[in-house]
Amino acid sequence: MEKAQTPRPTQRGRKTLAAIEAAARRIIARKGFLAMTVADIAQEAGRSPASFYNYYDSKEDLLAHWADDFRKEAKARAVVAYKHGVPHRERVMESARAHWETYGERLAEMVGVFQLAMINEEFAGHWRELCDDAVQGIAESVRRAQREGYCPGADPELTARAIVAMLNQFCYDLLAGAGQDTEIDDEDAVRTLGEMWYRAIYWRADPA
Repeated sequence: MEKAQTPRPTQRGRKTLAAIEAAARRIIARKGFLAMTVADIAQEAGRSPASFYNYYDSKEDLLAHWADDFRKEAKARAVVAYKHGVPHRERVMESARAHWETYGERLAEMVGVFQLAMINEEFAGHWRELCDDAVQGIAESVRRAQREGYCPGADPELTARAIVAMLNQFCYDLLAGAGQDTEIDDEDAVRTLGEMWYRAIYWRADPA
């Protein structure tokens, strides 16, 4: 798993790597990560299994690299979404959009890490890292909201974990689960996620 991806010196090498990764994404979309084999990837890509092993030690190694890329991308998008100086609802909606779009664009790694985390401790760690990044950001937003009088008494960490669980399960169900066979309106999905997220934090206690 420590094999580092290095820039390939030839155009042919870059095309081979791109073909292998695209093939793996298509297979994961069709039948999931656990059922996928290196032979499947090679056949789908029109390459030999040896070509795959020029780049990755195993399908788990491929997924670990993807998970790392996803984490970096998600962090970069979160920085923009959590910017200060904008209304709470707008910030939450932008955060929901960032999560939905990143999950959709990185669907293969999210599905793969989620599935493998159930049976592999290393990938359970990857999944925790992916979730914890989001949890910490949301927990801090809960603390800021509480300083303004919102959601009194709520535990910031638990609230954040509940929101992240909702976000991930919603995206998984619609993009990779039973909902993948139905047409999904991205704006409806983002609006629904954002409203649920916003209402979980920005509420006040009823006057006595």
